[in-house]
Amino acid sequence: MRHKYETRGIVVARTPSGEANAFITFITPGFGLVRARAQGLRRPGAKLAAALTTFAESELVLVHGKEYWRVTGAVPFENWFMRMQRSAPRKRASRVCGLLLRLVADEAHDTALFSVISGFFDALTVLPEDTHDAAEILAALRVLAALGLDTGEIPGELSSFTPAILATVVRERPAYITRINRGIVASGL
Repeated sequence: MRHKYETRGIVVARTPSGEANAFITFITPGFGLVRARAQGLRRPGAKLAAALTTFAESELVLVHGKEYWRVTGAVPFENWFMRMQRSAPRKRASRVCGLLLRLVADEAHDTALFSVISGFFDALTVLPEDTHDAAEILAALRVLAALGLDTGEIPGELSSFTPAILATVVRERPAYITRINRGIVASGL
């Protein structure tokens, strides 16, 4: 019998697999970036469907098989997609998650990624829209730093996106953009 792991996770991507299954990519606080298969997820009335939508944060039950993780249970906690009521914040969230997925080929066991993404999603839902550009820059830079692709100073804690920190990002925007571009180049993308 395989051991069941319980963790919280944010869905950053869903990929169809076969007729009714899907591969889900999560960011978790304990395992980092995890890709898992969810069976029957795309069937009408699937019980896990609400908990495994893109940008949903859920309590998960995972089993590690021979080849991949499987989702055996999920209870929705927060639907960040619905909280980001406009398309602009959703696009920003997609860009940062897309960058993360491009930089990590398989799985990343860096637990800092969960704090960065959850803090960024929270910032997109509570801060004024004129601060979202700075929040996106800061999130991208923190993702690069967590993956070892940037070694410079970054203001604040991983999940902190306060107006004061974002004002610093606005003042130093050209330098941060340069660091992000250097990190992407260093990754080989």
